[in-house]
Amino acid sequence: MAKQDAPRVVRDLLLTAGITINGDNPWDITVHREDFFGRVLRGGVLALGESYMDGWWDCEALDQMFDRALRARLDRMVKGNLQTAWHTLTARLFNLQKKSRADEVGRKHYDIGNDLYRAMLDSRMVYTCGYWRNADCLDDAQIAKMDLVCRKVGLRPGMKVLELGCGWGSFARYAAETYGAEVTGVTISKEQVELGCEICKGLPVEIRYQDYREVSGVYDRVISIGILEHVGYKNYRVYMKTVDRTLKDDGIAFFHTIGGNVSIVIGNPWTTRYIFPNGQIPSIAQLGKAMEGLMVIEDWHNFGPDYDKTLMAWYENFEKHWPELQDRYSERFHRMWRFYLLSSAGAFRSRSIQLWQVVMTKPGMSQPDCRCV
Repeated sequence: MAKQDAPRVVRDLLLTAGITINGDNPWDITVHREDFFGRVLRGGVLALGESYMDGWWDCEALDQMFDRALRARLDRMVKGNLQTAWHTLTARLFNLQKKSRADEVGRKHYDIGNDLYRAMLDSRMVYTCGYWRNADCLDDAQIAKMDLVCRKVGLRPGMKVLELGCGWGSFARYAAETYGAEVTGVTISKEQVELGCEICKGLPVEIRYQDYREVSGVYDRVISIGILEHVGYKNYRVYMKTVDRTLKDDGIAFFHTIGGNVSIVIGNPWTTRYIFPNGQIPSIAQLGKAMEGLMVIEDWHNFGPDYDKTLMAWYENFEKHWPELQDRYSERFHRMWRFYLLSSAGAFRSRSIQLWQVVMTKPGMSQPDCRCV
């Protein structure tokens, strides 16, 4: 394609989604450099995000722009470059989420600064989707989500719970304080372990720096809230075997995860480079194959639109507190984080990705009552 054709091609693609260049709508984009057009056509979504971080273009409402672009499936029209193809081949040949690489996302994402997460998240520091059915604010939505999990698994005083991927101990603290459970949580973030131990001090909660594959013991309940996005398609069966190995025969297992409408072997190229290294969103087909013969699905609940609300609440908090953060984080980080939060909100709003909560038991167990929505 001739260099002079790139602006026309990009303009025509965007117009199919109702997005114009230098238009007046909040979802229109303003281009500051003519090289933007060729860069995006050559590099796809990776180049789109990087050029935004570099200040080559702006948009008043990135969330609305992404909602429109994804509904029009523009992501499928611009496939990306040879680098993306090489990443795909590498993901097929190698296990990008093996144990020796597991802590990479901890170091590069969860350990970047507790000050950032304190500013952005709710008062309990829950870094997963809230449940907004009867909630009017982020704090209430996160409490409602944690309580929903407890009720779905029939949590009772004295039960021993294993939480795979425990974050800063938010759920562990809630389950111990509210339901009298004893919780063991594991995470591959050193910052989360340190702060989580402080948050849960005095409660029957243990938080360990440990990979989910290394856990031992047997528990009444085995849960995960937001770890499957880091497990990788080559390890979904390993995850399910870990759950099977650590769950009592009459126990209940549960996972809460972002989910995709199609099966993939790599994540979004921009997101995996700048936000969640080696991240990948599972599909129903991939998870179903992984649990086959090990688990019985008791309930599969989708409330993906609630993640749109959660992300917009995080974005509002992030922008509100940016003046307090900007001495430690660069303006390029500011644009990167804004792109991450708002593009994700647009993805959930367009129904391109989902949020699933799944309750499971071992074969032969009587069916529990877990439909409490």
